[in-house]
Amino acid sequence: MLKRPCPWAFVFFNNIAIAARHAQARHGAERIAIVDFDVHHGNGTQEIFWADPSVLYASTHEMPLYPGTGATRETGEHNSIVNAPLRAGDGGAQFRDAMQSVILPRLQAMRPDLILISAGFDAHRRDPLANLNLTEADFAWITGKLLDLANSSAQGRLVSLLEGGYDLEGLSASVAEHVAMLMSAY
Repeated sequence: MLKRPCPWAFVFFNNIAIAARHAQARHGAERIAIVDFDVHHGNGTQEIFWADPSVLYASTHEMPLYPGTGATRETGEHNSIVNAPLRAGDGGAQFRDAMQSVILPRLQAMRPDLILISAGFDAHRRDPLANLNLTEADFAWITGKLLDLANSSAQGRLVSLLEGGYDLEGLSASVAEHVAMLMSAY
């Protein structure tokens, strides 16, 4: 792994990593799954948990795209990193296939006791920073799948943290669907 001595890219504090470590230290979480569907690969999150078998980091992202990490061969020291890169132009069908065939089976096998979502909505078709073509329905779909998994293995424990999203119309519609799905669980 490439080691950097200081923050770079879009993140100064890795909120999802802080949340995972807090859950471990204060709440005794033993198996944490982080699911990242931001359009950019979470290279910092991957690096933080590279050698940690207690945290599964799973990411869909556009590739090639900044920061240039997130290849399928990047699996971590304990095979706890799962990358399912998407190509420019990919849409909901490819996203759902990556989730169904690669990421969700790994989460089901892990049986996490907490699921954290890096909820980046910059993979939306309207977003200017990249070239994926997801819609708010795709974000609602994966939120529902993750809620189902949280209910079956984590006593419903799921936390979502907002990441990217730079087209206000696409962002607001996607967040609304995501939050509505989260609220339907209660």
